[in-house]
Amino acid sequence: MTGTSGPGEVRHPYRTLSRWLDAAPADLLTSRSRQAELFFRRMGVTFAVYGDVESNERLIPFDVVPRIIGAAEWTALEKGLVQRVNGLNAFLKDIYGAQECIKAGIIPADLIFTNPHYRPEMQGRRPPGDIWTHICGVDLVRTGEDGFIVLEDNCRTPSGVSYMLENREMMMRLFPDLFAEHRIRPVETYTDMLLSSLQASAPESAGGDPNIVVLTPGPYNSAYYEHSFLADKLGVELVEGGDLFVNDDIVFMRTTQGPKRVDVIYRRIDDDWLDPLTFRPDSSVGVPGIMNAYAAGNVTLSNAVGTGVADDKAVYTYMPEIIRFFSGEEPILKNVPTWRCREPDALKEVLDKLPELVVKEVGGSGGYGMLVGPASTKAEIEDFRKKLIADPDDFIAQPTLSLSTAPTLDGSGLSPRHVDLRPFVLSSPAGVKVAPGGLTRVALKAGSLVVNSSQGGGTKDTWVLDE
Repeated sequence: MTGTSGPGEVRHPYRTLSRWLDAAPADLLTSRSRQAELFFRRMGVTFAVYGDVESNERLIPFDVVPRIIGAAEWTALEKGLVQRVNGLNAFLKDIYGAQECIKAGIIPADLIFTNPHYRPEMQGRRPPGDIWTHICGVDLVRTGEDGFIVLEDNCRTPSGVSYMLENREMMMRLFPDLFAEHRIRPVETYTDMLLSSLQASAPESAGGDPNIVVLTPGPYNSAYYEHSFLADKLGVELVEGGDLFVNDDIVFMRTTQGPKRVDVIYRRIDDDWLDPLTFRPDSSVGVPGIMNAYAAGNVTLSNAVGTGVADDKAVYTYMPEIIRFFSGEEPILKNVPTWRCREPDALKEVLDKLPELVVKEVGGSGGYGMLVGPASTKAEIEDFRKKLIADPDDFIAQPTLSLSTAPTLDGSGLSPRHVDLRPFVLSSPAGVKVAPGGLTRVALKAGSLVVNSSQGGGTKDTWVLDE
């Protein structure tokens, strides 16, 4: 259990919280949990699930017991995150440039060029400042006292940062006395960090005061609340594709005062829908000609087009070699041991051990398209076996990890529940910064390993102690 270092022994970062809980009235956490749900509903802090007729009303369950990380552990983790994201940026720059990692045999060429997120339109191009993944979410888990390991990388349009910020605000409102007893690093500075990072990533033609917008597909997108929240916190315009147009390879925003040039676009639209003249011609949410403006170096797209290659779970398995190749350093953060089902020997071993393993689609997300062997029926396992045999290239497999847990409020009090952590890492020509904390996701069902909100998971506030 994250809050314990042995049977009945509370880990050092949790000791003050443990004493506070021992002294608190029995029903305090339950009543504060009800207040939190009421506040979130009033504020409209929701998310949508595609195909769910009630999706507009869905709240992410919020657990009022914080997840706590000590200062020394965070310092080591932060160093590993900076190294990892630098490696991801170097990898993306290389595969769309000199392709040295392919020539050196670090990663198979076909894994890149047949990847659905590889964008040949970006080959030989350099985004402003040579930054590819301006905002990266790295999903981490703990399996013991030896620190964190990386579960996956999110380089396209990582979501969840609004919940990180809202969770902190909620905890400060509900538990001011508990905050007074801890020295907790602030996460509310994230939007200032993000704004500075986006400004530093603007093209040279932008001048000293670049105009930044957040581009959303619109209110029917599952993460629309976050798009609106971030635009408001950044103090920039939230725009849809129809609000922008391109003239002479420059992007403009329609305003009541006339066209206004746009220099940086924090886009929450996937590549396929970004420009109907370059990608899907049926896109009604993109901006015709925006790729021409991008190619001319007149606008920064955050994140860069083509970054989805680095999200691929098969590419993930090569990240330790990629980091060594580009940095000459040993990876600080390790990967989960992984079988690449595209390799015949690995596939045979996976098929033999299928009831024991977790199997994931290489392009999957949100907890969909995966098999958790120990929690599956024989029929489900056999159905997945057929998928694996039919298309092994589309899958990777991992051992069922003994994930760490954190104390979580349920109907009977505090119980251990499995958690992961998504820190948010910002990159710009001015450097790499990590928000102190991140989004802790928690599997609310007893014994479940699936923390995704779309699969019934919840969230916690993450405290990084400043001591």
